[in-house]
Amino acid sequence: MPPAAPRMATVNTEEAGLMGVLKNRWLQWLRLTSLLAGAAMLLSACGRADLSPLNPQGEVAKEQLNIMKISISIMTLVVVVVFTLAIYVVIRYRRRPGNDGIPVQVEGNHKLEIIWTVIPLILLVILGVPTVQTVFGQAKDYSKDEDAILVNVTAHQYWWKFEYPQEGIVTAQELVVPKNSTIVIEAKTADVLHSFWVPALAGKIDTNPAGNINRMYIKTPDKTGIFLGKCAELCGPAHALMDFKVKVVDEESYANWISAMKAPAKLPEDPAIAEVFEKKCLSCHAVGDKGVPVYPDLTGIGDRETVAGILVNTDNPKYKHEGTVYDNLYRWIKNPQEVKPGNLMPTVELTEEELQGIARYLADYKLHYESEELRNNDATSDKEER
Repeated sequence: MPPAAPRMATVNTEEAGLMGVLKNRWLQWLRLTSLLAGAAMLLSACGRADLSPLNPQGEVAKEQLNIMKISISIMTLVVVVVFTLAIYVVIRYRRRPGNDGIPVQVEGNHKLEIIWTVIPLILLVILGVPTVQTVFGQAKDYSKDEDAILVNVTAHQYWWKFEYPQEGIVTAQELVVPKNSTIVIEAKTADVLHSFWVPALAGKIDTNPAGNINRMYIKTPDKTGIFLGKCAELCGPAHALMDFKVKVVDEESYANWISAMKAPAKLPEDPAIAEVFEKKCLSCHAVGDKGVPVYPDLTGIGDRETVAGILVNTDNPKYKHEGTVYDNLYRWIKNPQEVKPGNLMPTVELTEEELQGIARYLADYKLHYESEELRNNDATSDKEER
């Protein structure tokens, strides 16, 4: 009996050490879990209505969020159950002093094996049925629907071209659409792989090279508003700056916009500025019925929310990428590579007077299409973005 005493003491010491290690790991895990849970709660409050898929504003985005909720709920349930069982087993069946026997083996327990095979199958059915319904439902082709608005979207490095073939209109960087409508997007690329994404309204769709055209549709909300669009595929140095806007307007404003876009172009009143503009700008761009629309159409650029998709137009600038329409246009024309590194617009040789004159002309080129309802609606303001 006396020789056994040191062995028993060694066993107790080892067990105490093991329990200490387990306790420390448990406390670390608890701290990490608490931190992640707190971060998740904090970040869940960051869903802005103009750009977050967690705060959807369109019908398509709402359906997609429902699938996300189902999958996250199932994942959370599985994680909670598995961790609970693991912790219970570790505590309940831990080795105790004096117990050196081999635990009961259950690898041949057919009942348990059936249970943990059937449960995942049930969870997959719960997730799979609504997922399949949503995926096939959102694959519906509205291109032949007479009430739908067709928009051909062409992605470029690093800007977006929007063509309305039913109306014979081409614009850039700002997709204007009426509320309560179905918008059919036919997306392609002019160069590399991009991805068209308006988080608050719908999922994303790739624009693949080699002439491939992908389709999706957007159901606009029953209220006006401005929603941020992004390129969701790494496409070059200025990928993060390849933004655009979707402006949802009322029917009257949309009709006014269509008419204004079709109106004859207005050139600068100063003949010298008009000559320079036609010679050095309209060789690549277009305004109204004048110019060559190889690069972004500039018709009504003074009405847009941004210049180059990234310089936010505001009379109360607070941040680096904010300024008045004139200031943003001046900054962009003077040094486009500083604003969007790698873009294809060269620095145009202009005198200071010519630069100021062209920037002022474009800043004043407004279509004035907004109805009284739209002008009085704060939802069309971009103050949330700032």
